[in-house]
Amino acid sequence: MTDPASGRGISRREFAKAAVAIGGASAFAACTERERAPDIPTGPDDVSGYPERQHAWNEVTATDEHGNDVPPRHHVLVFLNVPGDGTPDDEGREQVEAALRNLERTYRRDAEGLLFTVGYSPAYFDRFDAALPESVGLQEPRALTELEDPELDRQDVVVHLASDYAQVVIGAEEALVGNRDELNGVEITDDVSGVLEKADRRTGFIGDGLPAENQDVEGIPDSEPVPEDAPLYMGFESGFEKNQASEDRVSIAEGPFAGGTTQQLSKIRLNLQQWYEQDSREHRVASMFCPAHAEEDRVEGTGENLGNDSGVGDCAEDVMDDASESGVVGHAQKVARARDDDDSPIMLRRDFDSTDGGAAGLHFLSLQRSIADFVETREAMTGNDVAENTAVGTATNNGIKRYMTVTRRGNFLLPPRPHRSLPTPRPDA
Repeated sequence: MTDPASGRGISRREFAKAAVAIGGASAFAACTERERAPDIPTGPDDVSGYPERQHAWNEVTATDEHGNDVPPRHHVLVFLNVPGDGTPDDEGREQVEAALRNLERTYRRDAEGLLFTVGYSPAYFDRFDAALPESVGLQEPRALTELEDPELDRQDVVVHLASDYAQVVIGAEEALVGNRDELNGVEITDDVSGVLEKADRRTGFIGDGLPAENQDVEGIPDSEPVPEDAPLYMGFESGFEKNQASEDRVSIAEGPFAGGTTQQLSKIRLNLQQWYEQDSREHRVASMFCPAHAEEDRVEGTGENLGNDSGVGDCAEDVMDDASESGVVGHAQKVARARDDDDSPIMLRRDFDSTDGGAAGLHFLSLQRSIADFVETREAMTGNDVAENTAVGTATNNGIKRYMTVTRRGNFLLPPRPHRSLPTPRPDA
């Protein structure tokens, strides 16, 4: 692969991914020159009509022919810290809010423009004497199985930037931290420098064809096996509309942070050598969905034929029987056991693949009303009850666990927009 600054030797989409991964002024300039982006409209000066929910993205993103929400293709996670041990003051809040408003004026709020959220960790709220209200289900991040040993993300703030165009997320990141004076024809008058310090950045992508164009990385066999039209490295569709919680279901229902949500971030390393080189297509379908899907050949290609429902709800009650009789239990089949009383999902996934560090990975980003909902879903996916009561092992043939290693995890509160800039634990006080 050539340097993105030169723009030679790689496809346009692969180039865009590489530019996002590198970031900075030179990547932005090269990406702007080469990426075929339309003239992206600026945002309004008056954003009073914007929804209070930061995570209300679905109304401004596309849907496919089956009604599934189509996520933006390019993503950057910017981690920031408040300097020192003190608490932010009103002047700092005003500066951060001005910087965020600047981004909203720079790009229209949609997938072709810019979508973003701002989240705060338990460590951030520990700076204050007051505690978060009980209506906020934020927990410290932790390992959730005996096989996990992730580094825990305790940075104060994370900003999630997303767009269909690489130049947008690169430019927005640069403007946010004070490295640009102008962007998309808009003067950048405010940034977070001096109030927040950049601590880390992570990048990724999702969308048909992007994983296949970016599979020359550690963790993927040299045979380049990722299907050309797959949206994720493991080769199957994800984010089926009926298998996702609604934005309303994941929103905090009461208290000063009503309309906000909690966000869980896990950085996962993928090792797909066996997945593609040794496992059969039938075994991959059984492991990702459920044995019945494999036996009845329900999944064509990447699974687009499934429409807006993976169909694993019908398999959820068969977890123990499948584990005993087939010796395999499906990932989605296990997850489908974590549902509300009305049989609706409790978690909204917005994850994306990554080549950070030159390795195939997944940034598993989920939204839920309380982190407890994520823990419940993760426990269902882990399937210790399956391992303890059947011949299926803790990892072997127990969904897709053997192909994934959680290396980092962090939990964050996404406040509603009126409290998104350096909030106190009790903004109603």
